[in-house]
Amino acid sequence: MIALDLAGHGESGRDRQKWGIAEFAQDVLAIIDAERVPRAILVGNSLGGAVAVAAALLAGPRTRAVIGVDTFHDMGRRIDARWAMEQADAWRCDFDGQLNAMLGALFHRDAAPSLVAEVRRRMSRTPPEIVGAMFASFAGHLTAASARQLRVPVRCINGDLFPTDIHAIRQFLADFDAAVLPHTGHFPMLERPDEFNRKLAETLASMDEKR
Repeated sequence: MIALDLAGHGESGRDRQKWGIAEFAQDVLAIIDAERVPRAILVGNSLGGAVAVAAALLAGPRTRAVIGVDTFHDMGRRIDARWAMEQADAWRCDFDGQLNAMLGALFHRDAAPSLVAEVRRRMSRTPPEIVGAMFASFAGHLTAASARQLRVPVRCINGDLFPTDIHAIRQFLADFDAAVLPHTGHFPMLERPDEFNRKLAETLASMDEKR
């Protein structure tokens, strides 16, 4: 297993000018190339789902499958350019306020305060100017356009905070299915790690059966 932080996130570098999905996907491909991975299953949470789809296309036949984690809920919706720019400005001007509002929308109300605080600590490490640049880069993005080109299985392990319309997503991804964890927010791997790991193991095993 190879775990990576996207540029500008966690322990990854910040020495660049562009922060879009295409650039993140190129980073994933660079790691696949550097590590000489012959066959990859790409797993991505949230934004990482769109990045995994784009990277899967770049990696071509080396991609076996894509597994999204609480993502693809709005697969058929194009990100409105005006909304993206407004979000970019808001994050640059009031980072703490935007972060608090986002966290309030990503967890069930009874989520453990210690977990919410830890997620806040991690997210606050990304500088406001980078967050703003990322939102600006999302303007007009449509994950479905890339997803339609995939020829590999796509699976999701999602929480139930946002609805997962499997039928609607299958309009763009023919080989798609999802497991939804009850009373779980945007970070299933942190909120229900044992259950998430079981579902991930089951999903990976199903990929072996398809081989």
